[in-house]
Amino acid sequence: MPWTTPTLRSVRETVRGEVSTFLGRASFVGNSVLRVMSDAMAALAHLTLRYLDWLALQFLPDTAEHEWLDRHGNIWLKNADGSIGRKAGTFASGSVTLTGTNGIVLPSGTRLSGSDSWPYETIEPVYLSDIGSAVKVRALNAGAGGNKDPGDVLSLDTPGAGVNGEAPVVTLNGGVDQETDDDLRKRVLLRIQQPPMGGDASDYVNWALSFPGVTRAWCSPLEMGIGTVTVRFMMDELRAYQGGFPTGDDCLALAAYMDTVRPVAVKDFFVVAPIPQLVDCQITQLVTDNDNTRTGIEASLEDMLFTLAIPGQTIYVAWKSYAVMNAPNVNSFQFINTIDDVMLSPGHMAILGSVIYDT
Repeated sequence: MPWTTPTLRSVRETVRGEVSTFLGRASFVGNSVLRVMSDAMAALAHLTLRYLDWLALQFLPDTAEHEWLDRHGNIWLKNADGSIGRKAGTFASGSVTLTGTNGIVLPSGTRLSGSDSWPYETIEPVYLSDIGSAVKVRALNAGAGGNKDPGDVLSLDTPGAGVNGEAPVVTLNGGVDQETDDDLRKRVLLRIQQPPMGGDASDYVNWALSFPGVTRAWCSPLEMGIGTVTVRFMMDELRAYQGGFPTGDDCLALAAYMDTVRPVAVKDFFVVAPIPQLVDCQITQLVTDNDNTRTGIEASLEDMLFTLAIPGQTIYVAWKSYAVMNAPNVNSFQFINTIDDVMLSPGHMAILGSVIYDT
């Protein structure tokens, strides 16, 4: 039977019994000194057992808590940037438009803030004009909070005379939060369960996952011919503004890193982004049909695709049906289209398209 921490009551009764036996079956009367001392020792023993029970969970990475999980990560994982353990957050960067009196020079390092007080600074001097000048900026704090949508407005902390204090965002992205416990735990377990094998498919996946911003990765040996290896990956946080699909520059950067760790004997090596393929759902006879139910259905379908969709993977109607039925408040429904969604190529990957409700 699995070990469970004894209850305080059972420990107390055990200690009382042991003390009584040791003293020749002495009886415990009321709040006698003997009884109080026995109960105090029982409480200390119970706390010790509870601590050992908690400590046992920390010794294995699948049950370890935050600080202990970091220790496991530091032991097992080395990242693409040379760091160990948990991947650090990244800083958003991009450009904003500044306007002011013609000829005024705004120096590098000028501070700006978003409406949420997230700090930024310019990384180059700029000559202002009344029609607007683009200037590169970067966030001073790491994390996804530094990402802003085009058209959002940053404010200069000290605009000065002749300078417009508002700076509309042109582009501002690339900020990623520090790796979560769940993602770190998955990487540690993957490293333990699939140790380095000198360049098999799992090695390519682990190398890709060690790269900053990469959250999911897949390896397809032989897809492009004998002796070839193809790696596809996603950046679900870093490129959230485009569904998590990496850019061409991301592919080049990951390929450059993997060229430093992969076997040299591979004939051809490809690092490419998955190709999004929309998966639509048409639902009728939905019970109960309201806005909350529909929102829950779409969220459940997205969770299903995030978990099960990989490049080239057919999305079965049974998977979609299970996701819909798992949504809150869904009692019954029917799909109008009951055909499985087959991917157009090994590189296509399903994402949620339109969810249409026929009433």
